[in-house]
Amino acid sequence: MNEFCPELWAEDPTPESQIDCQCCGLYQQGSRMIWGEGNPHAPILIVLDNPGAREYKEGNSMVCGTRQTLQQAIHEAGLCQKQIYITYILKRRPVRKYDKEQVRSICIRHLEEQLTSQKPELVVCLGNVAVQSFFTDPEVDVKGLRGSWHDVRGYQTTAAYHPLAVRRRPNLLELLKEDINFVSNKLDTIK
Repeated sequence: MNEFCPELWAEDPTPESQIDCQCCGLYQQGSRMIWGEGNPHAPILIVLDNPGAREYKEGNSMVCGTRQTLQQAIHEAGLCQKQIYITYILKRRPVRKYDKEQVRSICIRHLEEQLTSQKPELVVCLGNVAVQSFFTDPEVDVKGLRGSWHDVRGYQTTAAYHPLAVRRRPNLLELLKEDINFVSNKLDTIK
């Protein structure tokens, strides 16, 4: 296996029809809309809660620690960038307090549009915010869902620990790697 080296993945441009969206109110916080990154035609769609600091600053060539952790797990599972597309529940990074439930319920329509357009084989929700939003259930969590497949919104979906949680609690790294291997193994069975 090749040695791991993190890299900046190409950002998927926000559709012109959505770039000026003001429905959720996050535009008032001054953050730009980020549609996703990676291959929009990938069989695996990874859902995070919202863009991070790297995505927020257009033109920033740094690969943040969270992305490095995720890319490392992807690499070690034998997956490559062309097999992955990363997107978010919120398409703008919140920089101040906001009504979480209301904003998530508004912004989920962008993700639904992506699902309809991209039709991924598998969906992976990273972290409890993404899991609860995607599953539309505030009671579910990663710990209870990881390691199994669930039919959610018509897609084979699983949950995994968020790379930021892994960076804060390094003991979760092996679990994240297990989760991404679980996804890789499933992809092998549906090819």
